[in-house]
Amino acid sequence: MIGRLRGTIVEEHEDGSLTVDVSGVGYEVHAPLGTRGRLGEGTVTVYVHTHVREDAITLFGFASDEDRRVFRLLLGVNGIGPKVALAILGRLDGPELGAAVARQDPTAFKGIPGVGKKLVERLLLDLRDKPLPTGGATLRAKPTAPTPPLGGTPAAVVSALVNMGFKRAEAERAIESLEVREDATFESLLRDTLAVLR
Repeated sequence: MIGRLRGTIVEEHEDGSLTVDVSGVGYEVHAPLGTRGRLGEGTVTVYVHTHVREDAITLFGFASDEDRRVFRLLLGVNGIGPKVALAILGRLDGPELGAAVARQDPTAFKGIPGVGKKLVERLLLDLRDKPLPTGGATLRAKPTAPTPPLGGTPAAVVSALVNMGFKRAEAERAIESLEVREDATFESLLRDTLAVLR
């Protein structure tokens, strides 16, 4: 079983999969939306879940071991296969998924391909008492109070970062960690936020 790859990303395909070159061998790895941006440039480490079927061996890659553990938790829910689990993680990261389950909030999954009402109900029930690997927090922990939505230049920067492959939540957290001046330009704020994310 392949558990981790360390190499260079040489291709990013339309379906979201990546080709990771390790010592001249290219591994095709399927990854959640936004993983490419989180991995960064140069030599990267991809955490791999190897999925074996009779007719195929498929690699699923993640930017962190935590993401991989969340993926495996999702696979434990009846009716969720790798494709649906990737779609969920492309929309919600580990802490966001944990908060949604803690609130028993089905609206967090609205619009995710392959995730219908019945499946959401089963997911919320099955994961209710299981700890998500989110820095010690569990699904039963009380969610933190929501922060007010960003506006103006910060909102524009968040939108740009989402288009670059980052998750909205991590982009917002990065901006909130900065002391944003009222006269900050889009370019300067984008540059400062990227420095935090990388």
